[in-house]
Amino acid sequence: MNPTDDSLAAALARHQIELPERQVALLDQYCHLLWEWNDKLNLTRHTDYEKFVGRDVVDSRAIAQFLEQGEKVLDVGTGGGVPGVVLAILRDDLQVALCESVGKKARAVADIVARLGLAVPAHHARAEDLLAAAHFQTLVIRAVARLKKLLEWFQPHWNAFDRLLVLKGPSWVEERGEARHFGLMHELQLRKLTSYPLPGTASESVLLQIAPK
Repeated sequence: MNPTDDSLAAALARHQIELPERQVALLDQYCHLLWEWNDKLNLTRHTDYEKFVGRDVVDSRAIAQFLEQGEKVLDVGTGGGVPGVVLAILRDDLQVALCESVGKKARAVADIVARLGLAVPAHHARAEDLLAAAHFQTLVIRAVARLKKLLEWFQPHWNAFDRLLVLKGPSWVEERGEARHFGLMHELQLRKLTSYPLPGTASESVLLQIAPK
């Protein structure tokens, strides 16, 4: 698990990230709850502070800068709670909800947010089913499926949300081409909002916004 000679504060400092003490304490508590559950379920591969900060915190901060005050956000396929739980800690003004279709993972993340004392509902459901009864401004998606598959899932539900924010790696251009080939982009506009280096690689992470034209 996390090396005993490291700390969350040290990892944040290495990445030049400054956060209020309360947020650091909550993120640290989240790490330990996530890693505790990870011993029973495969929720994350980021089982030390360096990977947690370099991937999970960095990704969540990238998303957070493009969310409006008080925005209603659904984390699709949340797994262990990234980016949704981290967003809720970094931006307590947001209305964050989590959804996870795998029952064991949904129960684990519900336990985590309850023990953190966060007002973040965790739904055991497919996002498409949730959207039949609820409206969100933004769906955030990380490491769930290729763009083609995502757009096929959500094509019938654009009346229930305003935009997708999707984190992707270098394959995003190929995935965009595939989605266009299958006619899934005709009524949609894709914008690259930001990109940043993927730690330990020569690649970069890209945050994409997809919304109706």
